[in-house]
Amino acid sequence: MTSFHEILFPLDIALKSAGGPERRTEIVAFGSGREQRNARWAHSRRRYDAGYGVKTLTALQQVVAFFEERRGQLYGFRWRDRLDHSSATDAATPAPLDQMLGAGDGAQAQFQLTKIYGSSYAPYARPIEKPVPGSVRVAVAGVEAVTETDFTCDATTGIVTFLPGHIPASGAAVTAGFLFDVPVRFDTDYLEVDLSAFAAGAIPKIPLVEIKP
Repeated sequence: MTSFHEILFPLDIALKSAGGPERRTEIVAFGSGREQRNARWAHSRRRYDAGYGVKTLTALQQVVAFFEERRGQLYGFRWRDRLDHSSATDAATPAPLDQMLGAGDGAQAQFQLTKIYGSSYAPYARPIEKPVPGSVRVAVAGVEAVTETDFTCDATTGIVTFLPGHIPASGAAVTAGFLFDVPVRFDTDYLEVDLSAFAAGAIPKIPLVEIKP
């Protein structure tokens, strides 16, 4: 990813913020009353407002400094989504059997970290490209692999690479558990800070939007 800083937005502010996934659906209505719905995006895009997490003047100053170092919208950064940052469905500690990455064929050495949403009708596979360093656990055919001995994981891309001699055999299920961040950028080049309104309890608008590597 170009113009990206591998730094986490202040966690205490992020965990008190608001936001979630956005989809883009095109709907065509017919005279009969029926409609045709088409997905414009293959993947959802998350939006957040960090302003809800800013409760003190010190926190506001932190955000301004962070904004300036990112040069506004220029540089992306990591964001911790308080609702969705773990491979475990209940947000518990990740386990190596949490998510299916694929099946070995005896030759494939690289697998993209993925999180699956849903199970019955149309499960959605979300690529995970910013795992938390040191959090990734991998298993092959149900047996946990050893990091740096059996595999490595690039924390900037989310790609798991099996080392020579440890490539998954044909048909072997490759699974993983992990914590992850969302790659985002500021969705504005201007932060309007009204200290009189802030002192009165007004929440500053600090929009963020997910970016794709």
